[in-house]
Amino acid sequence: MNLGDILHVENVVPDLKALTRWEAIDELVSNLVATGQIKTEHRDAVTGAVRKRENSMSTGIGFGVGIPHASTDLIHEITGAFGRSKAGVQFDALDNEPVHLVMLLLVPQGQFQKHLHTLAGIAKLLHNRNVRTALQQAAKAEEILGIIREPDKI
Repeated sequence: MNLGDILHVENVVPDLKALTRWEAIDELVSNLVATGQIKTEHRDAVTGAVRKRENSMSTGIGFGVGIPHASTDLIHEITGAFGRSKAGVQFDALDNEPVHLVMLLLVPQGQFQKHLHTLAGIAKLLHNRNVRTALQQAAKAEEILGIIREPDKI
């Protein structure tokens, strides 16, 4: 499963307000609640699962990219939200640089292989400098999603 299959335009936040990784996670989880991807009553539990994973090791992988993720039994299909921060988010990334592109990924409990394959695909896509540059320069959510779905057209 690739990132373009997971995201919907309403789950792309082209102007994250967050300044820290915790705020970014909260903002993206709130987006998933607002768009009906996560039930309101599950917000705290889902946020807690992502925070627990993030506390074990930052998912700021470098190159201005963060991929906070978690498995939870509170969802039934892979879901996620993508956020872009022009100012940058303090993410405790491996390269100690601010993160500008944040992909929150949630995978149903027990789907370990799908979790790993999806994470690998996201990392591969966002490792491409041309893709990152295009995502940072895109004007609106629809453009961001178009780049994610068809990176070869950049």
